[in-house]
Amino acid sequence: MTLKQGWSRRPVGANNLGKWMVDRGSLTERIAGRCENFSVRHVVNRFMAANRDEFWRIGLERRKSAFVREVFLCCGETPVVFAHSVAARKSLKGAWRSLKFLGKKSLGSALLSNPKVGREALEFRRINRRHPLYEKSCRFLGYRPAELWARRSLFTRGRNAILVTEVFLPQILELP
Repeated sequence: MTLKQGWSRRPVGANNLGKWMVDRGSLTERIAGRCENFSVRHVVNRFMAANRDEFWRIGLERRKSAFVREVFLCCGETPVVFAHSVAARKSLKGAWRSLKFLGKKSLGSALLSNPKVGREALEFRRINRRHPLYEKSCRFLGYRPAELWARRSLFTRGRNAILVTEVFLPQILELP
């Protein structure tokens, strides 16, 4: 089943990444459990334009800025996942206002540990150099793969929504 903007409900063709992609648990916890020195490398935490394929998912008007948080999940010094989260300004009020101040803490873990937060179905997509997250994801790679796999899901609490996208880097396949 294909969704808007090229996202689909199944990661058809993800092959070796399949188990990583369909697990609905905390990706951070799964990675941390497989490497000795897990860390979160903070990249961006500010209001800016959302990507074209994100507006409709978070209910944001095109010309409005969104809160964007970007981090790399690393095993030692090696990035294995690029995480990109986006929320409308209105979603950062009340119980979620502290999300702007997470720093090196995992957003996914914070969301998944809160029983009041709902999570919609996972969506999957191959991204390449035409997608805005591709170059950001490749920032610390020594090369540019032809494509990368990404998954995303919408987390909700009442009327507030945060869209979390995780781009899987090739090095994740080296984890046990």
